[in-house]
Amino acid sequence: MQKTIKALQAQNYLDAQGIKDHLEGVEYIIMAAPTTRDNPRTPIHFTIFLNTQDELPTDIQHAVLDKFVDQYKMSNIHDVFSQLDAVAFAETNLDSVMPMHLFKDETKSELTHTMMHIIDFEADAEGFGEVKAGSTGWSYSYDND
Repeated sequence: MQKTIKALQAQNYLDAQGIKDHLEGVEYIIMAAPTTRDNPRTPIHFTIFLNTQDELPTDIQHAVLDKFVDQYKMSNIHDVFSQLDAVAFAETNLDSVMPMHLFKDETKSELTHTMMHIIDFEADAEGFGEVKAGSTGWSYSYDND
C-alpha cells in the first residue's frame, strides 16, 4: 500500500515584524527534503539557513558546512550553494513556521522576506529515513544565551 503524504500549503506569510520576532534567538534552521532530480546521485536536498546577514568568508562557509556534515553524518555532498539570499516564512498545516528560500526575483518582490546566509546542497545522511521516504521537515536551533 502506498502512503499518501499531505502537501504543505502556505496559509499565511510572516510580515517584517513577524519575521524579526520569529527569528529572535534562532541560531540556524536546517531543512531536509527529498531530492526532486530525475536521476539523483543522493536522496536528500538540504538547506541550512544561518541567522546572519553578514557576508561569510569562504573559509568560514566551508567550516560551517563541515560542522553540519560531521554532526549529521552526511556523505556524497554536491551542488553546494552558499551565500546571502532572501528567505520568507510561511505558516503551514504544521506547528513550526516553514522557511522558504526565495531564489526567483519575482517571488522576492512579492513576499516579505529577510536576508540570511543559506547553504544549500544535496547529500546522503544517516538518520533521515522519513525524508528518504518522501517527507519534508525542518528544525530550529536556538542560541543558548
